[in-house]
Amino acid sequence: MTLDLVVMTSDHDSLDSIVDIAQRAENHGFARVSAGETTGRDMVTTFTVVAERTDSIGVSTDVLSPFGRAPTVLAQTALTMHEATGGRFRLGLGTSSPAIAERWHGAEFDRPLRRLRETIDIIREVYEGGRVSYDGEIFELGGLGYEGTPPETPPGIDVAALGPKATELAGRFADGWVPQLFTHDGLRTRMEDLERGAELGDRTLEDVRVAPLVRCCALEERETARAKTRSMVAFLIGAYGPFYGNSVAEQGYEDVVDEIRAAWEDDCDTEAMAAALPDSLLDSLAAAGTPEEVRDRVEAFQAIDGVDAVRVGFVKGMTDEEKESTLAALSGL
Repeated sequence: MTLDLVVMTSDHDSLDSIVDIAQRAENHGFARVSAGETTGRDMVTTFTVVAERTDSIGVSTDVLSPFGRAPTVLAQTALTMHEATGGRFRLGLGTSSPAIAERWHGAEFDRPLRRLRETIDIIREVYEGGRVSYDGEIFELGGLGYEGTPPETPPGIDVAALGPKATELAGRFADGWVPQLFTHDGLRTRMEDLERGAELGDRTLEDVRVAPLVRCCALEERETARAKTRSMVAFLIGAYGPFYGNSVAEQGYEDVVDEIRAAWEDDCDTEAMAAALPDSLLDSLAAAGTPEEVRDRVEAFQAIDGVDAVRVGFVKGMTDEEKESTLAALSGL
């Protein structure tokens, strides 16, 4: 079992600072490091720098939008990153969101699952070498080929997905699935969709790297850790677009999600949002408290059948010392 680290780049005022946390994760035995791309730093450049200044830790992109880069460009990027990192790169993709697609990339958020499916198809064609020829519902291209020799084992493609159809797509076409904000039972239920997709692709779950993201904060000051994590999880559920909240509601917490969203819609009341998140749900979705408690909760996620790695995510407002405390608590798992 391995641990990955997801870095919150908004916490860092320089690339040097991001490199520092990646180096510390490597020293603590973490297998991979990644960070989300929205409207801040470009994660390809960022993790080229990270890879150059680390020795063995894998690097991934979380997650590149198929509305922001052409599929062929994504394939070129993945193959170049494979070369630049000595084979340590995995390409993270997702359907993105209406806000990012429309208000940042200037694209219509139309048929996101179909676009993601065709993007993966085209990347695979580039990986195979030769001329690319694709006649899809979204993309139609051909006549040119990749100017180079793709590696025998090209970079894996990970898909961030929450819903049943997107998860089935990940199981059928991708090399990895990276869910977030799932309870143990919710993750097991969604794993059935992943397995169905794998079967449709003539594969098994062993062909898909399952790595759920778990928000973690491990401090001796237990209530400080829990307050920071509660605030972050409540914000993701109630204010960070519709998808996380919808997913948590579908896992049996519709009333909680409604109360958290109401607090946000009424007056952007983040304190009321956090207060509406019960301890039981916080502990089902995240790992917050003393180092021992956090370690136990991460181990519980590791023990779920089919999980290959747990992706440790920090929470907003953590100091550098608190991040180091969390890394140290999980070192060696």
